[in-house]
Amino acid sequence: MVRGTHHPDTAPRAQTRGLAPHDEDMTMTTVDPNFTETAAREARRARLFTRINVADKWFQVLGLSWITPLLKACAGDNPQAQVKEIWRLLAVPLLAIFAFLLLWGTLAPKVQTSLGAVPGPVQVWEEVVNLHQDAQAKAAKREKFEAMVEKRNRRLIDAGRADEVKSVAYTGAPSFYYQIWISIKTVFFGFLIATVVAVPLGIAAGLSPIANAALNPLIQIFKPVSPLAWLPIVTMVVSALSASQGGWFEKSFLISAITVTLCSLWPTLINTALGVASIDKDLVNVSKVLKMNTWTKITKLVLPSALPLIFTGLRLSLGVGWMVLIAAEMLAQNPGLGKFVWDEFQNGSSSSLAKIMVAVVTIGIIGFMLDRVMFALQSLFTFTNNR
Repeated sequence: MVRGTHHPDTAPRAQTRGLAPHDEDMTMTTVDPNFTETAAREARRARLFTRINVADKWFQVLGLSWITPLLKACAGDNPQAQVKEIWRLLAVPLLAIFAFLLLWGTLAPKVQTSLGAVPGPVQVWEEVVNLHQDAQAKAAKREKFEAMVEKRNRRLIDAGRADEVKSVAYTGAPSFYYQIWISIKTVFFGFLIATVVAVPLGIAAGLSPIANAALNPLIQIFKPVSPLAWLPIVTMVVSALSASQGGWFEKSFLISAITVTLCSLWPTLINTALGVASIDKDLVNVSKVLKMNTWTKITKLVLPSALPLIFTGLRLSLGVGWMVLIAAEMLAQNPGLGKFVWDEFQNGSSSSLAKIMVAVVTIGIIGFMLDRVMFALQSLFTFTNNR
């Protein structure tokens, strides 16, 4: 009978068909001798790319974002696409800088001034070397002077004449590096005062329509005022106060710092007010339901929500302050980069133009570094990509 016919291979086939797909994969996988090695390699690769992505945030902060595609290309992640990124982020800026230097070197000798031809990149670099050597010589001279004063005072003490011991200030000419330090110290002092004034006022303007209405006309009036207009007023006020009360700071330092404050507080004030006013209304309603007091509301709700825009204002303020400082130092004679530029302009020597250009490049590089510092702080304290 046909129905009773027995096929010997029916049972094995049925058993084979009964295996689930994942059972077959597991059987084949466990047989594969390279499975463990492949999995470990993929895990290492994943960890490597995780580290590269984490480092990329700090490369962007430092202005070194071209390192990321370079590392990814070395790790084997789509080399063709990474080469395009390296070209865009590294090669194009370098070519632009090279083209600028070439154009500068070509056109500079053709421009004649009362001090001779405009110096090119080579002459400017020579002045960089000269200023570095001059700074080293002045530092050695200062150390020698301080050692002589210390030796004299020690001799007086040994002779029992301690009452004649006195500290003698070094009055030699400041080095280029010292003038850079004075400018950085001055701008941060003025920027700190501006921040202390602007952030609370901005919070008040953002929370209260009445405060906003009161501050808005003052902001619109004083924001466009040039530092050169503020400087005579600040000079007279600081001179009057220092004459009557004395002080801890040099008069020229205070004049420059306060001028920086008056010109740089407005971006922080405006952005703080905008950030506070832009807080989600649902969060404000939650604070009312929880019956938060004013201090808790500001520290727990307002500041965290407005911090991205506050940092945007701080970055703008620091950039404005650094730009204003140079003009303020020229007129206030604060011994910083502004005074260095003014002195070289008044000096009128054959190397003055090259030294002024060194100062200009230095001012630009320091301005970039200050912005990167604020960007790094913004990256640490905020979690937004809108920067």
